[in-house]
Amino acid sequence: MLKRHSQVFLSLLFAGDLVSTVGCWIGAYALRFHLLSGLLPVTKGIPDFVEYARMSGAVVVAAAVVYRLGGLYQPRREGALFGEFTDILKANALLFIVLLAGTAFYREYEYSRGVFAVFLALNTAVLAAGRVVLRSILRAARRRGCNVRYALIVGSGKLAQYTANMLRRNSWLGIRLHAFVDDRPERIGRAWSGVPIVGPLERLPSILREKEIDQVFVALPARDVERSERIVAMLAEETVDVRIVPDFYHLATLNYSVTELDGLVMINLRESPVYGWNRAVKRGIDVAFSLCFLTVASLVMIPIAILIKLTSPGPVFYRQERMGLDGVTFQMLKFRTMRMDAEAQTGPVWAKESDPRRTGFGAFLRRTSLDELPQFFNVLKGEMSVVGPRPERPVFIEQFKKTIPRYMLRHKMKAGITGWAQVNGWRGNTSLRKRIQYDLYYIENWSVLFDLRIMLLTAFRGLINPNAY
Repeated sequence: MLKRHSQVFLSLLFAGDLVSTVGCWIGAYALRFHLLSGLLPVTKGIPDFVEYARMSGAVVVAAAVVYRLGGLYQPRREGALFGEFTDILKANALLFIVLLAGTAFYREYEYSRGVFAVFLALNTAVLAAGRVVLRSILRAARRRGCNVRYALIVGSGKLAQYTANMLRRNSWLGIRLHAFVDDRPERIGRAWSGVPIVGPLERLPSILREKEIDQVFVALPARDVERSERIVAMLAEETVDVRIVPDFYHLATLNYSVTELDGLVMINLRESPVYGWNRAVKRGIDVAFSLCFLTVASLVMIPIAILIKLTSPGPVFYRQERMGLDGVTFQMLKFRTMRMDAEAQTGPVWAKESDPRRTGFGAFLRRTSLDELPQFFNVLKGEMSVVGPRPERPVFIEQFKKTIPRYMLRHKMKAGITGWAQVNGWRGNTSLRKRIQYDLYYIENWSVLFDLRIMLLTAFRGLINPNAY
């Protein structure tokens, strides 16, 4: 939004980051071999500074690519400072890996790993501090009225109010909302959130001249297409910037976004938040955690497998078709807890309390969630994640998607062994609607920290559950 104004600002920010990155690289050399030499003794002598100065060119190129890929130059809402810090940390960690990997193949000179470590810490701190200073300067400039633009919003309904909130949250743009313009007599003369509602629309050109407005946002419902066209025609002789706010928010179901393809604007109404680097990070955590967990859990899994064989005839593992990401089915692995012919007469049914199909040892495994340990092999194969909505059987999904609104949206995230619904008690024979509500909240608010929080909560309140039959 407001691409022309933001591009200049973000380009300057990008250039400033690269300059500070070079400074941090040089500073890391000075800190490691001079200022910190008392704490970290230099055993191989102080290397020639010229080699590190030459390396600064490669550092700038790598930083330019990584910073762009890391999304450091997306327009930021005022309250997203923590999220920006997280992106800076992830970008610097990736830059650290890229530089280490690059120098590993450069045989002509061996760079100090200590310099790379100091550079990672220093550059992360400097970029984060720069964002804090920059936000403070912008706020101070806006308070003094520097580079302020004044706007009107045509309309005063939900879409117009949403637009007003977005302008407030992106206050770094320096746009001050003067008024809403509406045709409805019952609204004219009133105010919303301190912003007056004026009108009628026929007075729009004169209102623009009276108040020195230079930004107009047309935020009318989709049914008012003709009125929007009339307003655009009315403003044809004015010099203000006119922007149409599309009325699609009532259609959006999950993580909506706007993209552009060769000049064609497209609106995505449902999209998974796990893409790009987020997908790589989540997958990396899944693999690392699963490998570590299975190594430790094997001490428990081997005795469980032996007890299953001793207490009931049949295989140790049970494979069941489940639906995962984007509706793709897979064979989920569990320790067998029921008799071999459990569904021969009943067909697929929900497990219930005191289910006669369970084996004696199987009931214990279900109550303690130990039957789900083999699903970490599904995680390693990429069919599941450690954290995500629990996968369901396709035969049940055919019923649920017809009766539970938005049910299929949970398949925009990879299925998980544990999830936000499970750690909040919505597991087993409980309300499906509440479970979906918690699953969608998780998808819409996903972050690495959220995953780590759920994993921690699982250890305390997600393993033993009275509803796990």
